[in-house]
Amino acid sequence: MRIRISHAISYVYAEPARHITQILRLTPRDHDGQHVMSWRIEPTIDGRLRATQDPFGNIVHTFSADGPIADMAIQVEGLIETTDLAGIVRGVTERVPVEVFRRDTLLTMPDAALTAFAEDVTRAAETPLSKMHALMEALHETLPCIETGQRTGLGAAAAFAAGESIPQDMAHVFMTCARHLDVPARYVSGYVAQSDTLPHANGAHAWAEVHLDDYGWIGFDPANGLCPIDTHVRVAAGLDFADAAPVRGARKGGDGEALAVRVSARNADGRAANQ
Repeated sequence: MRIRISHAISYVYAEPARHITQILRLTPRDHDGQHVMSWRIEPTIDGRLRATQDPFGNIVHTFSADGPIADMAIQVEGLIETTDLAGIVRGVTERVPVEVFRRDTLLTMPDAALTAFAEDVTRAAETPLSKMHALMEALHETLPCIETGQRTGLGAAAAFAAGESIPQDMAHVFMTCARHLDVPARYVSGYVAQSDTLPHANGAHAWAEVHLDDYGWIGFDPANGLCPIDTHVRVAAGLDFADAAPVRGARKGGDGEALAVRVSARNADGRAANQ
């Protein structure tokens, strides 16, 4: 499948900013499941845009500009060709030992309810792979997913206790349970093109990957209840959202910030998902 992606992040400041710095993890890499045919990041104001890589192998762009800045936007356009590998992740740049992904973080700290849930829903499964599928199916059925704009991230334990979750925290819940079951797990940010069969395919998305000895890394998307397919575009990965956040930044001045985000992911036949 060929997926055309458009991602615009716009800022307006009631008081002009004197300086801004944006850390952007918005650029996908080639691997066996996807090929980046074209990709462009364009700020709408003059500044300095520098590309590096972080310790996880993610492509990171740092944009900085001096003010006064009353408004600005980061515009991303790209075309990705994807292949359905049934969730198997191959050909990805691996910079971090697998054992690192057993670590708990502030967003994936387990509590008694989560550990009990993980043990209960996987008790009948006989292999590590079947345990992960049982965990994903149970989360998809019991933890309703709401769209990102409806609530900010809570972390795994708080999201599970709330009884509903945005896709980012559904990934955190899945990862927390997998790590409790002694399976390395990592967070993935990316995009999902609209599909008639996926309940949550609105452009920007998040899911998890686990490492199993017999398979390597495999993706699990609990919000949609399946392993990532050719609708999914993988962008960045890390221990949790903080390591793979699409945008993080700081500014001097710029009080009264108003933020608007628009994401569109179109597949080859022209259907679109907008957020």
